[in-house]
Amino acid sequence: MRRLSQASLLAQLEKMAALSRENLEMPVLLKRILEGTSKLIPCDSLFIYVYDSMEKMLVLKASQNPHPAQMGAVKLRLGEGVTGWVATHKKVVMIPRNASRDPRFKFISELPEDTFESFLSVPIFFRDDVVGVFNVQNKKVYEFPESTVLLLKLIGQMVGFTIAYARLQEELSRLREDLRSRKLVERAKGVLQQTLNVTEEQAYRMLQQESMKTRRSMADIAGAIILTTSFKNVTR
Repeated sequence: MRRLSQASLLAQLEKMAALSRENLEMPVLLKRILEGTSKLIPCDSLFIYVYDSMEKMLVLKASQNPHPAQMGAVKLRLGEGVTGWVATHKKVVMIPRNASRDPRFKFISELPEDTFESFLSVPIFFRDDVVGVFNVQNKKVYEFPESTVLLLKLIGQMVGFTIAYARLQEELSRLREDLRSRKLVERAKGVLQQTLNVTEEQAYRMLQQESMKTRRSMADIAGAIILTTSFKNVTR
């Protein structure tokens, strides 16, 4: 670990603690956590997985090295890979060499960091629940000192509440969007049933087929149908 003065270390930790007062959205929050953590813990790679309580999956949400296509796309079940094992057992895993040969390791081809030698995985807690996992990797063999492990655990405890709160806001937003989409689909089904004299099942299938054909969401298709019908009614 870098030799930081006590004042510098405390200043960085204070910044991390202050994140809980800023009410940041998840992407910004995780970027700030990555920046702060990388200043305290030198490494070749730092990932943050966040546990999605709706999908019941660990989702890759932030990376020190740019991987825009993989953010939100790489997902692990609880117990899957070292990351999933850490989340399930709520324990730290440190592998100083040949990390990919660990029997728990799950290789993800889209992440070149998975060929790195050393691996440290630390759970992020809110109270007794794991809300995420830090993964630290180095290209060369490296025995992570106990001070690094303790520091990363401390950071995880400090930011756990903030991540849990940001996750809750994301999930509430998704639920509101799901409800809005369902209402649009229901209205559009009613319009199709009335104008085309079809059953509810047939109307739903029509929406579904149009969604697949145009590669647009059913909510978008439903909204277009409702808007078109409303416009026709106005211009009559």
